[in-house]
Amino acid sequence: MEPSPAVAPPTPTPAPTSPSPARTVNVLLFAVAGAVTVANIYFPQPLLAAVARGLEVSERTAGLIASAAQIGYALGILLLVPLADTARLRRLTSVLLALTTASLLVAAAAPDVVTLTLATLALSTTTVLPQILTPVAAVLAGPGRQGRVVGLVGLGLTLGSTLSRTVSGAVADASGSWRAAYLVAAAATAALLWLLPRRLPERMGGRGDAGPDGRRRSSYLRLLAGLPGLLAAHRELRISALLGACVFAAFSVFWSVLAFHLAAPPLGFGPGAAGLFGVLTLPAALLSAVAGPTADRYGARVVNAGGLAAAGLGLGVAGVAPHSPAALVAGANLLVVGVSSCQVASQARIFAIGPAVAARVNTVFMLATFGGGALGSLVGTWLYTAHGWTAALSAAGACVAVAGLVVAWPAVPSCGPDATREAGDIRPSTAPERTPQGET
Repeated sequence: MEPSPAVAPPTPTPAPTSPSPARTVNVLLFAVAGAVTVANIYFPQPLLAAVARGLEVSERTAGLIASAAQIGYALGILLLVPLADTARLRRLTSVLLALTTASLLVAAAAPDVVTLTLATLALSTTTVLPQILTPVAAVLAGPGRQGRVVGLVGLGLTLGSTLSRTVSGAVADASGSWRAAYLVAAAATAALLWLLPRRLPERMGGRGDAGPDGRRRSSYLRLLAGLPGLLAAHRELRISALLGACVFAAFSVFWSVLAFHLAAPPLGFGPGAAGLFGVLTLPAALLSAVAGPTADRYGARVVNAGGLAAAGLGLGVAGVAPHSPAALVAGANLLVVGVSSCQVASQARIFAIGPAVAARVNTVFMLATFGGGALGSLVGTWLYTAHGWTAALSAAGACVAVAGLVVAWPAVPSCGPDATREAGDIRPSTAPERTPQGET
């Protein structure tokens, strides 16, 4: 089974190298790069109504673009992120940034919705750099700093996902065309190509061609084949994956239909107003930065529970007063802080498993998360066009309720400072070796 050789043997190799990179990890650069690249998934959402008008398609058809972004991101996480455990990071990063830039340019010139949807699928598949940078930053930070670093990089991702909506809406309003937002995104992504790769380590674990376990010589197919084994072996990963899928499904329902809801009577707002919600949810994005240290101190389960309560309350506020801009802003803030906190806490839980499989456990977690997001976008758009705002938010609330049952289930382990002992209990034979690696 893949987890056994992937987790236990590498203990002697990464341990000596962690402290040195921990002094040089550029958290600010990682956060900014993650914000710019994750924005490529979310900036089209406020543009959907404008795209529907410009390409002369229905709102339901335009909603496929949001679903394509989530599906592509999930595919990229599955097929590309595991490479970070073994590949040359600088080369991998350069290739991904170049392909994403090219796909954004194709989307900007798309003559019809089919081309735009396919370009969106392609660019979202290759813009998975945030899910590579997060485990890399956690490994470079070393024991004792992982939760804080994951929280700070997660803050960058939250800011990128929220502010991207504001920027794209403002650009579309100022230029009179939704295509201009794709050009701006292409320029920002291309700029990273000249800055980020040279600041990364050559490989996840430092220099050298391979450790005694041959980890970096593992074949691509073997990396992918080991993912189900990781999910089967680690209860923390199963818990976090289910939570991520449910919470992000609710998040995607809300944001995929918000532009349509704001554009419809009696509100009648344009894409700029939908994008403005990114700025108005900045307080929530900044507040989510405390989720990492809080999870380290009190456990991931506590942060998950608080995040779900905030998300559920936000959906309730937005549902009770659907035509009140103030209520929609308040609901969006609660949803953002709740979902972001849940994600940071869930990642803190899985990174405690150990650095040797950091990219792969993040692959499983994010695959489940964005698979849920894709389903949420699809179902949310369909429910909104068929039954309206209340029906869409009810579906989002049901997802949060399921996540609440997962957190409340007695078998759910806590992820406090001693989470690695909990992880080691799954496979007693490797527990003594894994504890120093997963310590947070």
